[in-house]
Amino acid sequence: FEILTEGVHRFEGTVNQYTGDGIMALFGAPIAHEDHPQRACYAALWLRDELHRYAQQLRREQGFDFQTRIGLNSGEVVVGKIGDDLRMDYTAQGRTVHLATRMEQLAEADKPYLAPATAALVEGFFMLDDLGEFHVKGVAEPLRVHALAGVGQAHTRLEVARLRGLSRFVGRVHEMESLKAALAQAQEGHGQIVGVVGEAGVGKSRLCSQFIDRTRVGGTAVYQAHCLSHGKTVSFLPMLELLRALLGISEGEAEHDQRRKIAGELILLDKSFEDVLPLVLDFLGVADPEQAAPRMEPEARQRQLFHFVRRLVQARSAREPAVLFIDDVHWIDAGSDAFLAQIVEAVTDTRALLLVNFRPEYHADWMGKSEYQQLPLRRLAAEETEALLDELIGGDASGSGLRDLIRERTGGNPFFIEEVVRSLAESGVLEGARGAYRLVEPIETLEVPATVQPVLAARIDRLREREKQVLQAASVIGREFSEPILSAV
Repeated sequence: FEILTEGVHRFEGTVNQYTGDGIMALFGAPIAHEDHPQRACYAALWLRDELHRYAQQLRREQGFDFQTRIGLNSGEVVVGKIGDDLRMDYTAQGRTVHLATRMEQLAEADKPYLAPATAALVEGFFMLDDLGEFHVKGVAEPLRVHALAGVGQAHTRLEVARLRGLSRFVGRVHEMESLKAALAQAQEGHGQIVGVVGEAGVGKSRLCSQFIDRTRVGGTAVYQAHCLSHGKTVSFLPMLELLRALLGISEGEAEHDQRRKIAGELILLDKSFEDVLPLVLDFLGVADPEQAAPRMEPEARQRQLFHFVRRLVQARSAREPAVLFIDDVHWIDAGSDAFLAQIVEAVTDTRALLLVNFRPEYHADWMGKSEYQQLPLRRLAAEETEALLDELIGGDASGSGLRDLIRERTGGNPFFIEEVVRSLAESGVLEGARGAYRLVEPIETLEVPATVQPVLAARIDRLREREKQVLQAASVIGREFSEPILSAV
C-alpha cells in the first residue's frame, strides 16, 4: 500500500478507496489537471516497475510469487462525499468507474490495460499495444483494449499534433516579426529575453515552434527544454533537458559515452571548466565513479552550479549566436526557476536570445529587466479563424452552418477549433479528409471534446470563489443561458 500510494501521489492523483487487496485512484478530481490521463499512465508505469521490483524481492527473500493488475479508464463521473453521518467518503461513481474495474479484472500481471477512452487521449504520449476487441460484462458492444507498454515519442501536446500532421500555420505575422527583430538584435551582441504570454490553447508553443524551425533553417543554433505539468513536483527536469541540449547529449546514450562527451565539450569551450566537471557530471546524473563530486553544503553547491550555468551560456554564445527556448514556463519547478533567473542574467551582452512562453499566471522578478520584451498572444482574429477553418474543414456547402457554430463556440482559440473538428470527424459527424470534409449528420449543439474539457476544468479550478459561484449558478440554469437571467439569479 505504501508503494501504491507513493506512485499515485507522485503524479498528484488521489487514493480514494482501499479495497482490501488493492486501491482505487482518481486523476483529475478533486484537483483538475488538464493532463490527467497522462498522469494516470505515468503512475501506472511507475507502479508497474516498482511493484515488479518488490515482487522480485519477495520471491528472493520469502519464496513466494506476488502479482498485480492495473486497469485505467477515463470519462465523466459523479464525484463527491458519499455516505451518512457515521462515514463519509470522497469517491467517484458511474459507468466510467465500472469500466475501469473491468479493465483491471481483464489485465495481465504487470501489464496495465486501458479502456478505449484513455487510449484515445494518450495516443502518441505512450506506446500502446492493441490487444483487439474484448467482450466486457455490462457493456453491449465489444471494446477495443490496449496495453500500456511504455513512454512514447511525444512529451507535449504540440509534439503529438506534429505526429498526426500539423495544420497550416495561420496569422501571427506581427508576433513573428517581433521575434525576428529580437533575434537580429541578439545576433549583433545585444542579448534579448522574450516572453510569449497567452491563455491555454491560444498557440504559444506553435508560434515558438514555427519561429524555431525558421531559425534553424537560417543556420542559428537552437537549444530547448520543456516544462511538463506532471513534472512540476520533480526538481530540475527542464533545466537538465536544456543542459543536455547545450552539451550535445541525447536520450538513451550510455553513461560512459555521456561523460566523455560532456568532458570533451566543456574543455573545448573553456579549459577552466575542468575544475567543476565532477560537480556537473553528478548534477546531470552521470557521476564518474573514479572522480566523485566534492562534498559541500547545499547552498555552496547551488552557487557553484549557478556560476557554471552562467559561464556555459556565455561561452556557448561566444562561439555562435544561439536561441535558448523554454516551453510552458508556468509549469516550471522551483529549482529550475532559480536556474532560469541565472540564464536571464547570463544572456545580457551575449549573442543569445532567451525565448520563453507561459500563461498569464506566471510572474518573475526578471521581467523588469530592460532586455525583457513581453509578447501577448491573442485569440485568432475573424479572418484568421476563417483561414484555419478552410484548412480544417474546407468549403463544402454542407458545413457552412457548422463553421458559424464552431466560430461562435470557440471564440478564436485555435486549439479548441482543431479539437472540435477532430472530435466531429472521429464521431462520424464529418466524413472525408482534412480540408475536404462534408457534414453527414445534422448538428445543433457542440459537445466539449474530451481533450478540451480538462483544460477548461483546470481553468475553473484556478478561479476565485466568487467566479466559481457565478459559473455554478449559470450551470443550474442550463448549458445555455441569457445574461439577464443570470444577473437576476
